[in-house]
Amino acid sequence: MSVTVFPVRLLFVSFFMLLAWPFAFTAAFGRSEFVIEPQSWWRRFVDLCLRVIMRAMWFCGGFHWIKVKGERAAPSEVPILTVAPHSSYFDAIPVTMTMCSIVAKLESRSVPVWGTLISYIRPVFVFRSDQNSRRKTVEEIKRRAQSGGQWPQIMIFPEGTCTNRSGLILFKAGAFIPGLPVQPVVLRYPNKLDTITWTWQGPGAFKILWLTLCQLHNPIEIEYLPVYTPSDEEKENPAVFASNIRKIMAKALNVPLLNFSFEDREIGFSKGPLQIYDYHSLLEFNQLVRSLGLRAGTTNKLLEDHARRARKLHADKLGLEGFAQFLDLPVTQALTQVHSLFDKHGDGQIDIRHYVIALSTVHQPSNSLKTLRLAFKMYESEENGEVLETELADILEIMLGLKEVELSRLFLALGRHDTGKIAYDELHHFIEQHPHFVRDYLDFKGEVSQPQSCNGHNHKKDQ
Repeated sequence: MSVTVFPVRLLFVSFFMLLAWPFAFTAAFGRSEFVIEPQSWWRRFVDLCLRVIMRAMWFCGGFHWIKVKGERAAPSEVPILTVAPHSSYFDAIPVTMTMCSIVAKLESRSVPVWGTLISYIRPVFVFRSDQNSRRKTVEEIKRRAQSGGQWPQIMIFPEGTCTNRSGLILFKAGAFIPGLPVQPVVLRYPNKLDTITWTWQGPGAFKILWLTLCQLHNPIEIEYLPVYTPSDEEKENPAVFASNIRKIMAKALNVPLLNFSFEDREIGFSKGPLQIYDYHSLLEFNQLVRSLGLRAGTTNKLLEDHARRARKLHADKLGLEGFAQFLDLPVTQALTQVHSLFDKHGDGQIDIRHYVIALSTVHQPSNSLKTLRLAFKMYESEENGEVLETELADILEIMLGLKEVELSRLFLALGRHDTGKIAYDELHHFIEQHPHFVRDYLDFKGEVSQPQSCNGHNHKKDQ
């Protein structure tokens, strides 16, 4: 198939994609990104041509028959379509069939050919380097959704990332903040050999394309579920709205609900010399702080403020009431659970610095040296900027998700075994010089493992 079917299909797919480009470029040229104008006859003609061309492209790719169940609601009735699971770039098929708008990274606009096609469907662009991007994206979705059907429907994948379709992860709230009716849409790829799914672990994008084009036929099912109108409670609380929609879609797909989010994926695949070794406790912590509303509001500025206040408290222990006051939150079951995570001695008292380190770790899991510097600011001596060996062990236990970290090998290698103290610059330099720092210089107890629900590998049998 690789030397017969694949090259022929790739040639035809490339041809139709290139053929679509001048149509999309012409229709999008000179069009306002902020105002919707009446659709002229020639733009309607271009839209029809693009739908035919894109359908021909998918046909050449082996998607010969696309099974559609249910009926898509009109834009005036439902401004937002929520689609799940999101598992592949082939999920673009329902987008090209409907020409709905999507939420896309701003960088995708500069992709040759494909970027022009994306621009044609009037996407809501997300500029990830802009700190206010999330707020602006939500505002734009609300503006379009409240236009009474003047703007095209927005097709949103609320999972926010690709998964392996073995379950539905937590939905992001963006599609549900407007508080307007939505129509859930579920995707199925019932082919016996899964060459569709594209996650962080497993085959890369080109290999997925190659394997899929080598299959004689690639079935896909698109099912439009009944329109869902939110209750007053759901309008006030988008998280509840999102949760209820997720349950409906999971039932239709016959898959379980997984209490993991896109941010949990970042924790599971952290990188760097101090990457997380055991995710269980940090994932539990991340889910709890998210339920308290603390995760979304975490910024570097907030972490610095927490660290400054924690340093003033020094080694003073905080009970549950004091912890609630520190976070300016009422005492709830979730807050009690967070507090108990750091109650090492079971006496109802915690070191608030441990909480700050954990929050920084889940906020920036692949920027561990920044968290390490923040931790040193809370612990270091005013005289020489050093921290004790036992304090460094506490810091690393939280950052790495480990228990009972032993640092004697590290301090021996540094020639610090007689002092039992170390400064940040010295440790930072040593870590940069030793890429396998944790493996080579730390001793710890307990078995390190990955939670199966966070494993993005393509083979479901591994789960």
